[in-house]
Amino acid sequence: MPALSFSPDRTRSEQIAALRAELESARALQGPRLPFDIPALDDRLANNGLDGAGLHEIAAASARLNDDAAATLFIAGIAARFAADPGLTVLWALTKFDLYAPGLEQAGLGPAKILYAQGRKDAEVLALAEDGLRDGSLACVIAEVKAADQTATRRLQLAASDGKTPILLYRRHRSRGRCPLEAPSSALTRWRIGCAPSTPLPHAGIGRARWSIELVRQRGGNPFSLELEACDAKGRLALPAATRHRAVAAVAASSQAA
Repeated sequence: MPALSFSPDRTRSEQIAALRAELESARALQGPRLPFDIPALDDRLANNGLDGAGLHEIAAASARLNDDAAATLFIAGIAARFAADPGLTVLWALTKFDLYAPGLEQAGLGPAKILYAQGRKDAEVLALAEDGLRDGSLACVIAEVKAADQTATRRLQLAASDGKTPILLYRRHRSRGRCPLEAPSSALTRWRIGCAPSTPLPHAGIGRARWSIELVRQRGGNPFSLELEACDAKGRLALPAATRHRAVAAVAASSQAA
């Protein structure tokens, strides 16, 4: 959001009118908001959801394959919800095609919803993503890179705003020691996703996967972290059952106390 101007030469009413106009102009640059439909998550986001005309960055919590898979499916789930309406398509740009299509479909992003674009290096992937954003006909753009400087992310943010299209930039690990989100960026939100112990079952077996969701940075809000259940077939995250039960118990206890 641009900085709001203030002039000591204006009357109070003129200053309020100018501030209102600038706020409306800033809102006009935003795209449709996509909530997660989880109050514990949406209430902590500055816009109560993801800006549909902005850059959002995601990185795996580590270079391990399980965290990489969790981050990829987190991205796929968000993209699936942006593309929920019939006829909408997602562009996925990358340098190495190592995606597992059945896994993406389990997160709600089926093959009919995805257009793939492959570049030889990160610069080509970023250019493909920028072109897709400016086209304005896509539901969402996903780009996988190992390096993107602040100038590149600024270009993506401007292209997303111009095309009213969100971009999910997956920053892949370059080495095991450094988090990709340490580099400066113009992203509206920056997420770190990792695996957590799955939901316990009353019998032998594997429960629904859980992820550690950490919002490292957001424009206009504070960072936070949550543990959530992985995406379902429609790309939706969920609070773990034990957390929901605790919330219900807390409400019941407070009602009895009253």
